Amino acid sequence: MNYLPVSPDSLTQAAQILRNGGLVAFPTETVYGLGADAYNSAAIAKVFEVKERPRFDPLIIHISNVKTLEETADLSLLREDTRRKLFLLAENLWPGPLSLVLPKNKKIPEIATAGLETAAIRFPAHKAAQTLISLSGGAVAAPSANPFGSLSPTRAEHVRDKLGGKIDMILDGGQSQIGVESTVLDITGKSIKILRHGGTPKEEIEKLIGGVEDGFSKDQDFNGQNLSSGLASPGQLKSHYSPQKPLSVFSIEEIISLPFETDAAYLFFDGSARDAWLSARERNSALIRTLSEKGLVLEASARLFETLHELEKCQISRIFAQLAPFAGLGAAINDRLTRASIKS
Repeated sequence: MNYLPVSPDSLTQAAQILRNGGLVAFPTETVYGLGADAYNSAAIAKVFEVKERPRFDPLIIHISNVKTLEETADLSLLREDTRRKLFLLAENLWPGPLSLVLPKNKKIPEIATAGLETAAIRFPAHKAAQTLISLSGGAVAAPSANPFGSLSPTRAEHVRDKLGGKIDMILDGGQSQIGVESTVLDITGKSIKILRHGGTPKEEIEKLIGGVEDGFSKDQDFNGQNLSSGLASPGQLKSHYSPQKPLSVFSIEEIISLPFETDAAYLFFDGSARDAWLSARERNSALIRTLSEKGLVLEASARLFETLHELEKCQISRIFAQLAPFAGLGAAINDRLTRASIKS
């Protein structure tokens, strides 16, 4: 396995690996992705094998230019009003952390889309990702570069620690800027639905195209159901994004009232909640982490998985985490924390 910093030479090497059917972990502005040639069924099968990912969970197809969108999507199947909304979203929110569910081009193998006639397509904002995709053939199928269900990687080291011996190359581009996966928006139906909250807040989408629905209930559980037709989007399983230590989530009022446990870690959204918790206790020797001292949601989002990766390595029995405010990126933070808490 090659582990190299992002450079013109390493990007060229990585693109060659992809063209030859290999797997490359690469940085994006959201999290690190595990890439395969989006037109190569055998390479995509390796992604599922390496991640131990169920075949009913589709991958996101990454492109490097809006002009190549029709190489991955069949826009002729969209209604005229939907096409207008698509172009409005693409013009204003691409490149960026937004994946759009569209009718797929027949060149995209069914294994990439879990047998569905739609594909989630994204144009990432990270320059190294754009270059890699462009050099490798124009489209890369890439979920997060981690074992299925575990914490998403926001540093190359996270990928190395979990998947390093199973893939061909890891490109190190530093820490991810946003730190949670892309928002997935389905625009193919009569109503437009968010299938996964992520790096593009719902509010930004609604400013452009009007109201959108939440297309997935957190109470929905796919365990034991027939999923031969696939999920409509990645990130929809009830239990996901889980650290190796049990995690429980609480509102600000609830976490402030929690008693002190010597073998637990406490993860606060901001400094004010942490200070309120500390002021109510005589002992302050707890293992404490704060996502954003000033309550800045982008900073908190960028540090979420990074902090959970750190805490799961600590000698603790469990993690108590504070929910973020629900506006903006807070919805994505809370989605990840809630899904991670299922095993608690």
